[in-house]
Amino acid sequence: MKSRLPALGVLIVLTVSACGQGAAGQAPVPSTRVVVTGGSSGVVVPPATLDPCALLGPQDRSDAGITVLGVAKEINGARACDWTVPATFGVTITVDERNGLKDLEVARKTATKTKVGGRDALKVADKKAADGTCAVLLGMGEKASVQIDVSNTNFTDTALACERAMTVAGLAEPKLP
Repeated sequence: MKSRLPALGVLIVLTVSACGQGAAGQAPVPSTRVVVTGGSSGVVVPPATLDPCALLGPQDRSDAGITVLGVAKEINGARACDWTVPATFGVTITVDERNGLKDLEVARKTATKTKVGGRDALKVADKKAADGTCAVLLGMGEKASVQIDVSNTNFTDTALACERAMTVAGLAEPKLP
């Protein structure tokens, strides 16, 4: 029994020290300024330190109907975060530091120019395919972008997927540099 007490003490210290690190044990992102819009606050940071999981805080996730924490991942060398709401939809936010909006390869017939906040953006959805997917691509200077992809789990209702993607884009956009 004595040998378990030190191990338990170490476990308690590790558990307590992990508190406050952010989603899924991630270190907090250093801030450059705080932006307050629509009742939610966010941190604006340079693209190189931008954590895609930090782009949706607890209130943002609630506003977007996301009931789970994000999971950090990498997509083609870019930082990304994935939220999967069981039996409903999934959202992935990818921070691409190498490609601005003009550099992204997007089929013209599926892309619509739009604005999110005051930022140039593209809404990408193949309405003919009606596959329940939609993306909103936000420009972040000449050589960077943020991509928000939404997929409905039943692969139907592309309009709903686009509505969700635009909502998430609107929540994330104020936190971008």
